[in-house]
Formats: sequence, C-alpha cells, structure tokens
Amino acid sequence: MAGVFFCSDGLKRRAVIVIKVGIVGATGYTGVELLRFLALHPEAELRVVTSRADAGTPVSALFPNLRKYVDLAFSAPSMDSLSACDVVFFATPNGTAMTMTGELLKAGVKVIDLSADFRIKDVKVWEHWYRMTHACPELLDEAVYGLCEINRAAITKARLVANPGCYPTAVQLGFLPLLRAGVIDPGSLIADCKSGVSGAGRKAELGILHCEVSESFKAYAIGGHRHLPEIKQGLDLVSKTPVGLTFMPHLVPMIRGIQASLYARLSDTRVDLQQLFEDSYRHEPFVDVLPAGQSPETRSVRGSNHCQLAVCRPQGGDTVVVFAVEDNLVKGAAGQAVQNMNLMFGVPETTGLDVVAALP
Repeated sequence: MAGVFFCSDGLKRRAVIVIKVGIVGATGYTGVELLRFLALHPEAELRVVTSRADAGTPVSALFPNLRKYVDLAFSAPSMDSLSACDVVFFATPNGTAMTMTGELLKAGVKVIDLSADFRIKDVKVWEHWYRMTHACPELLDEAVYGLCEINRAAITKARLVANPGCYPTAVQLGFLPLLRAGVIDPGSLIADCKSGVSGAGRKAELGILHCEVSESFKAYAIGGHRHLPEIKQGLDLVSKTPVGLTFMPHLVPMIRGIQASLYARLSDTRVDLQQLFEDSYRHEPFVDVLPAGQSPETRSVRGSNHCQLAVCRPQGGDTVVVFAVEDNLVKGAAGQAVQNMNLMFGVPETTGLDVVAALP
C-alpha cells in the first residue's frame, strides 16, 4: 500500500508501490484497453493476462500496438497464478467473474469486475435481466459500485468493485447534479443515448458487421436494456422519490463513443443550471463541464478517461437538457476501472490516465 513518509529534507514523499495486476479475459476491446493503460502505469506491473482460446500466444501477436510495451503471453485462467496478484480485473462476459471472485477474495486479492455481475444489489432483479442464477449473491452487499465521482470514499476501502456500465456512467453523471439539488421532477426522466459499435464487444456477429451498421442508425433493445436497472438503482440513491426513467439506446456507425441526451422537467426554474453543474464537478479530474452554449462531441473524448457535459434550457422553458459524451471503452469501462484501482491502492487517482483525446 502506498504511504507518505518524510525525507531528510523535511519534505513529504509518497512511497512508490508496485501493484501486481492480473487480467482475466484480455482479448476483448475493454481488455486491450486495460492493457494499453496498465502497460504505461508507473505503479502497476502486469503479471497475468488470460485467454483460454489464445493461451500461449504472445499478447503483441494479437495486439501489435502493444509491441515493446507488453512482454507477456496469454495463459489459461489459473487460480494459482491469479492468487499471486494484488488485483485482478475481469474483462469477461457476464457470469464469469462471479464464479471466481469469492476464491480470489479469500486469497487476499482485490477484484475489479468490468462485467455486470456485481452492479445490481437485488439478486432477483439481476437474475431477471441477465437470465442466469447468480453464483455468489452473498457478495452483492459487499461490492462497491465503482462510479468514482459518487463513491470515492467507499472505493478506497473496497476489496470488490463493480465497475459501472458505459451507458450508466454517462446517464448518471448527467442527471445526478439535478437530482441532488432537487430541481427536477424525478418521475419523468428521459435518456436518449447513442453508442458506437464497440459497445457490442469484439465478436463476429451479423448485426455488428461493417456492412450491416455503416450508413445506418437504429434504436435497439427497445423492450428494455439491461443497463436500465443499474441506472435506476444509482439515481434512486440520490433522489427523494424513486425515479421514472425512459432509457432508449441507439447504435450509430462509429467505433467508439457514447452520446447521451438527457431530458427532465424543472421543478425550480430559478436555478442557475450552469453554476450547478460547474459547482458539482469543479474538483473532478475526469468530468469536464463545458461553457454555456457549447455542445460536446464524442471525438473530443476519444481514447481518454474524460466525460464532457453541457447543460441548457431550450428556449428558456421548463425543460432541462444535459448532453454527456464519453469513450465507452475508457471512462465507460477500462479507464474507469484503472481509476478505481488507483483509489483502492492509495495511488493518486489520475495516475496512468492523463491521456489527451485523439483528434481527428
């Protein structure tokens, strides 16, 4: 664990630590993003990178962008090797992390799960939306929801962190200041969201092939998206009454990025919305509230751990609109997971994440 000590010159210094890291399921898009950030993290050392299908294959053979940065080969998941780590990230499909987390925690290993296995506290709600029986419901109460901007103190003490979903990150960061201030009607919230195709994962599936999505635009999961209960759970925690939320995701023909247009009815039209948002996120390193009159673009956060927000009242009416953009693979997944790791090990929160977005 990192700590502060005094040098002979009387100045404070922070002890540098090496966090031994394992990644389970490192061949997907979020897995390679974890590798990209952790390969250059000054206080993390990649020890184990697993993939059953690619065991024995050098990481750089599958991901040439990591040549000279990651000198490891993929291996099959092994409790012996993972137990020697300080922290294990699960970048796996839903249902995998919950079968291994209990044993890792008993071995003293901290766990950050990028899937949905520990995000929802009500096991019946989780099993309804994810269509499987939960393997370790006894850990749901302990799991800390890893939205750093609201749970920072709890994350620093956690053994098990449930990394938020990509849509829930953008939607919650956009609505939370309004709900906390009590200036909107919580019963009629609308989240109109668009995501790039990488949100569907790295797999060969007809609906996400280039020829199927290029030059097209559509809503999906119109009967109900699995991120809905996660978003409601987070918003309900800060709302005086349970929220009523209409959440509609759309697929757009781009690789990365989420754009959320969030609508609510103001119950207090006297509020200075711009000031409210600036005050709410003034000290947050990865949330950027744009000046009044600007609208964020997904390309402005591509490859970075930032979420950009803008707020307005169209025509000065009683409707407030919040725009939120993020990279779904970074602030919506791997970057936020590294942010959580930093907090869990007493490392400055921005370590390894000070990346400028790539333009164009």
